[in-house]
Amino acid sequence: MVLVAVFGVALLIAVLLSGLAARTVLSTSFLFLVGGALVSDGFLGLIHITPDSGIVAVTADLALFAVLFTDGMHVSFPKLKENWKNPARALALGMPLALVGMALITHYVVGLDWTTSFLVGAVLAPTDPVFASAIIGRKEVPSKLRQLLNVESGINDGLALPVVLILIAAAGPTAGHTAEMSFGSIGLELALGLAFGVAAPLLVHWLVRFRLLGAEPKLQPLLPLATGVILYGVCHLTHANPYLAAFSAGAVIAATSEEAKHAFEPLGEALAELAKFAALLVFGALLTPQLFGDLSVGGYIAVILAIVLIRPASLLLSLIGTRFERKEKLVAAWFGPKGFASVVYGLLVLQAGIPHGQEAFTLIAVCIAFSIIAHSSTDVPIARIFHVEKLAGIPGSDDDHPSGAAARADSVTRPRTDAHTNTATDTDTATDTVADTDTDTDASHDDAPPAALPEQGSKESSGRART
Repeated sequence: MVLVAVFGVALLIAVLLSGLAARTVLSTSFLFLVGGALVSDGFLGLIHITPDSGIVAVTADLALFAVLFTDGMHVSFPKLKENWKNPARALALGMPLALVGMALITHYVVGLDWTTSFLVGAVLAPTDPVFASAIIGRKEVPSKLRQLLNVESGINDGLALPVVLILIAAAGPTAGHTAEMSFGSIGLELALGLAFGVAAPLLVHWLVRFRLLGAEPKLQPLLPLATGVILYGVCHLTHANPYLAAFSAGAVIAATSEEAKHAFEPLGEALAELAKFAALLVFGALLTPQLFGDLSVGGYIAVILAIVLIRPASLLLSLIGTRFERKEKLVAAWFGPKGFASVVYGLLVLQAGIPHGQEAFTLIAVCIAFSIIAHSSTDVPIARIFHVEKLAGIPGSDDDHPSGAAARADSVTRPRTDAHTNTATDTDTATDTVADTDTDTDASHDDAPPAALPEQGSKESSGRART
């Protein structure tokens, strides 16, 4: 119960400071990370969590699934159809380049063997946009940039898992036999994950069309939630890829039922935030002084290079020849934070018992911690490059106007928006046409005031608060 009490205190502090965090370099993610470290064995000793504790893997896995499920709902298939080449470049070229680059740094700077070095590269290759939601969640940011970062991070988690499993098998004592078995099952896991992610929402959508079936209004948000819970359980029972299933399921729900998407968004975003905060608190408890002391000087050099060189260079190379502006490329290159996927995969490395597994996990854990701090603290300043002036509903001069206060209160909890529906009014349609045009034209925002967010169920849907 100590852990529950600590989480409650951290949650209260984070909520009270969330408005300030949404406008400054302060990050609620950082607060939970530091809070977990302070109450761990390395400092106050209130909670006792080790990498072997089951709660570490469970909270990270749940948080990643929840985040991907809700992020998938922000995918627009029409826009993705227009700009599919950009995420494809990032996944097919940028991600392998990042993997190889990190492997080279790990081998030559840290001194690990080649197999373990490539394993570290595979674990740190996936990106997590939840720590840069001030970029992905703002309509003032060009839509093609938001789409790139969202789709890249939503898919690369699932793509990295097979590579991690193969390299773990190759580094183990029975490398040859296990690797052959892994190659035979990897494709099946990916296929099952994608199939379940598409089939489950379609089945539920088909069921609710029966006259005798359907949810009453107050229970409508639980329909996508039930779909996600079933999908999570089925994936783990069948060893299907849960992360690919989560992201694809969210996208299918958004495409097939705008009503279900809008009904679930407030609940889904809140649950995803809670899962993320819990995982950060638990992961923070692993960040003891001993962990940082075990990493060599070469390890710290590798961590810094992974954040400021490997990811930016690999993505910039993959975007050569695209129509992104220079500042858009630089922002996309910088925002490649390491997140929950890397936590889960790092624990797999540690628990596999491979040679140099402990050294690899230490490097991975420190890199994740540095990345969370760096990326969650720089999203707001960089967001202002795209004229994102109003990032949170801090009490201000327009508090006296009820509609302004309501819009700002909504922006604190759900600032990420995405507009896709066929039942909008003519006024909404016109507004969105202007908004979509503005997102790709930086100059058009210089004098434009920030638009208030609509009510739930209207054309624009809300997203996750900045963390």
